[in-house]
Amino acid sequence: MSFQEVSGLDIEAQVIEYRHGDNKAFSTIKMPGIKKSGNVTMKKGVFKSDNKFWDWFNQIKMNTIKRIPVTISLLDEAGAPTMVWTLANAWPTKITGTDLKSDGNETAIESIELAHEGVTIANS
Repeated sequence: MSFQEVSGLDIEAQVIEYRHGDNKAFSTIKMPGIKKSGNVTMKKGVFKSDNKFWDWFNQIKMNTIKRIPVTISLLDEAGAPTMVWTLANAWPTKITGTDLKSDGNETAIESIELAHEGVTIANS
């Protein structure tokens, strides 16, 4: 599936400030803590009979969801991947449909927001 825009491909390590009990310096040191990933948002044009986002979202039941790896590829002019991001155990948290304006001439765009449990990157 092709997308016009992908945002939120980030990861961070939370900072833990810690001071050893026997440290003579009266200050803390900073250590890496738990890694945290933000949600990824992908936007694409709306096409007739294209319900893949909604079909996946409708699989959400109480405390259960189909979690899948999602691969995002940045393609060059020839269509070959140059960078590939893989989201672990991704699932949709939000779908935003297009705005419907009778006097507008914008392209119909919908977006999906995915929660995941980590991102890995591969360069070609």
